[in-house]
Amino acid sequence: MKKTVVIDVVGLSANLIGKYTPFLEKYIQDKSLAAIAPMLPAVTTAVQSTYLTGKQPSAHGIVGNGWYDHADAEVKFWKQSNKLVLADKIWDRAKKENPGFTCSNMFWWYNMYSNADYSVTPRPNYLADGRKMPDCYSEPAELRDILQEKLGQFPLFQFWGPGANIKSSKWIADAALITDELYDPTLTLIYLPHLDYCLQKFSHNFDQIGKELREIDEVLKNLVQYYEQQDTHILILSEYGITPVSKPVHLNRVFRENGLLQIRVERGLELLDAGASKAFVVADHQVAHVYINDPSVRVQVKSLLEKTPGIALILDDAGKKAHGMDHPRAGDFVLVAEPGSWFTYYFWLDDAKAPDYARCVDIHKKPGYDPVEMFMSSKPRAAYKLLRKKAGFRYVMDVIPLDATLIRGSHGSINTPVEFHPVLITDKAINSENVEATAVYELIWKALNT
Repeated sequence: MKKTVVIDVVGLSANLIGKYTPFLEKYIQDKSLAAIAPMLPAVTTAVQSTYLTGKQPSAHGIVGNGWYDHADAEVKFWKQSNKLVLADKIWDRAKKENPGFTCSNMFWWYNMYSNADYSVTPRPNYLADGRKMPDCYSEPAELRDILQEKLGQFPLFQFWGPGANIKSSKWIADAALITDELYDPTLTLIYLPHLDYCLQKFSHNFDQIGKELREIDEVLKNLVQYYEQQDTHILILSEYGITPVSKPVHLNRVFRENGLLQIRVERGLELLDAGASKAFVVADHQVAHVYINDPSVRVQVKSLLEKTPGIALILDDAGKKAHGMDHPRAGDFVLVAEPGSWFTYYFWLDDAKAPDYARCVDIHKKPGYDPVEMFMSSKPRAAYKLLRKKAGFRYVMDVIPLDATLIRGSHGSINTPVEFHPVLITDKAINSENVEATAVYELIWKALNT
């Protein structure tokens, strides 16, 4: 099989390639460039799973970055076991056909416990005193130590949160090259998340994102030049494009005001009790899953949704099937936001009663995705918290604002203009200017076998 690398430049769309990406602008001149039709849901874990299986969420089961676990009665986001992906991956097929095939998975999601040969993924250390320490997980286990000895500790706090910057994407890119030199895998998958941050914060305001575009362009240049020297097929793609938004939609607040949400009060703060709620919403960018525990309120829920501004699509069982989302993990209804809108997880009506995790970067406790984690409410407050940390005192890094109007870009919807569609760049001919997400799998397979 032919050595191949797939580089996932998150958030890259055709309208970003130009003045601020001189390497990429020149690189595509003699390459095939196609738009990838947005799939539902157009979010990281679902799209990556579709690229690697060739299946829709109805088959592979990844209906979003998180969903409601009916057995545990808990909302779970950003889990990492590859066993959650319920379809064979491209490396499974390749290993059957070619026993010498090997795969390196550098930070694509659901990375843990797969049969990819070499893998690295974020995995903090959670200490007994409540601290979260930057770290990563690898297979083989010693690869983690090799990479951190050469590159320093994985920059977790630059991978997500208000400190997110180019350091994390550069670390991943450098780790991919070291891994390639060590093991020479047949297929390498590389995840570069950098543009996700600035585009959700500032959308396509080039005065604010120009520097970020130049930074990822330079990282991409180094990767491409390295793999060209290794006579490697190179595919550059993205999972989704990010579109401008200005209207947060607080669906759980609507449900609460209509007696559907169950709230617990602990230490004067409010928590969403999903298992005890008649109905609730798991928000994921511009997609939301509505879970109904009490079938008697289904008509009421549907009526509320139809009256709520900001919702473009309300998918029932037939709608989910038509969009490849008919899987038991999906909500009873699946919602898609109108252009310019996105869904928050917020359920409290008074900020003074918001749960303690709301003001922290806490991707696992929040019952929905929270892009506001990329903003900081107060730098002096953050500095004070860091001083407490260095002094050995207990601290809570509660520095995240509760203002959803800060967000200027989002994704997840399938109804986006083509200039915001994700892209596919390859040196192989593509028969269409608009590629289906499920077809990316076969294009990777074709690169491996050409």
